Amino acid sequence: MNQGQRTPKSRRYLTELVQTYTVKALDAAKQWRVQLIRRLYKYSSWSVVSLFLVGVSLSTAIAACSPRNVNNTGSASATSHDVTLTFVSYSVTSAAYQQIVPKFIEQWKKEHNQNVIFNQSYDGSGSQTLAVIDGKEADVVHLSLALDINKLVEAGFIQPGWEKEAPNDAIVTKSLEAIAIREGNPKNIKTWADLARDGVNVMMPDPRTSGGARWNFLSLWGSAIKTGKNENQAIDFITKVYNNAPLLPKTARNASELFFKDGQADVLLNYENEMILSAQNGEKVPFVVPDVNISIDNPVAVVDKNVDKHGTRAIAEAFIKFLYTPDSQREFSKLGFRPVDLTIAKETAANFPKIKTIFKAQDLGGWDEIQKKFFDEGAIFDKIRAKKS
Repeated sequence: MNQGQRTPKSRRYLTELVQTYTVKALDAAKQWRVQLIRRLYKYSSWSVVSLFLVGVSLSTAIAACSPRNVNNTGSASATSHDVTLTFVSYSVTSAAYQQIVPKFIEQWKKEHNQNVIFNQSYDGSGSQTLAVIDGKEADVVHLSLALDINKLVEAGFIQPGWEKEAPNDAIVTKSLEAIAIREGNPKNIKTWADLARDGVNVMMPDPRTSGGARWNFLSLWGSAIKTGKNENQAIDFITKVYNNAPLLPKTARNASELFFKDGQADVLLNYENEMILSAQNGEKVPFVVPDVNISIDNPVAVVDKNVDKHGTRAIAEAFIKFLYTPDSQREFSKLGFRPVDLTIAKETAANFPKIKTIFKAQDLGGWDEIQKKFFDEGAIFDKIRAKKS
């Protein structure tokens, strides 16, 4: 008999083999590979080819059934119907997202019958920006300031015009600057100017790694300019404040922990929302929200390069949209953020102190000018640090 001629026995065998392993492919893959090797030696060349093709088909089926996404958040194992969304944000938003993310997961499951597994990361805004550029494949970023989003635009991760792709120019949360003080206010801290006095130990994060620290810096600068000081006087004032800050932690959250838990420093510069959250967590530390203050506007954006790679654009855009819903805005508000939804802002107004003068980053020239003037290498912040005594 010619090797290429098929016998009834061969056909029956192959039929049974295909039927058996179509049903039990995932459970008996290992045994199949053993039997396949044996049959390759026993049967004709036609059988070899046929068995090889069956094996390839089986391998493809197994690969198709294997989970594409890895759940590293501790929930149940992913399936082929699950989708992972990698979300990167700055450190102080984590408490709010502990409430918001599960609600989005529940809504998406209800509407699309699909499980969403969140891969979440929280750190200093500047550090997170560099991490995305260096390869952290974020689908959505919620960062402390637009400057960090613009860096991702320059690096080719986000398309220009991102601020028009979400409501409110893509600003999803707001806050103000606050000064935490010790019980009884032994240093008699009332205004920004008090931070420059001798003997006042100041805690605040590092502008080189923390978006919150850049807001700290701009608050100090703006308060000086808005109260009649010229730029040289503003530099002298901020230099004194930084001379009173012997330690600059990496993130706003790190600074809060050192102040509240370790008892370091006399005052803490941080977000108003961090002060409110600390009070909710039982830290009975008084704080001052100065009457001259900056609107801390925090943007959110889809990372175009990564969502197109992952096929997650639709769910990423849906998640951002969800952050502007009244329910999400209430959750942000509960944890101290000032809502951007006007209805929720009015609803929660009594929870926040009223401020006399609020200025924005745009009033200081906008983020491109701010970066060049204050934070580029050799700019004003570097000069101030060089003067540190």
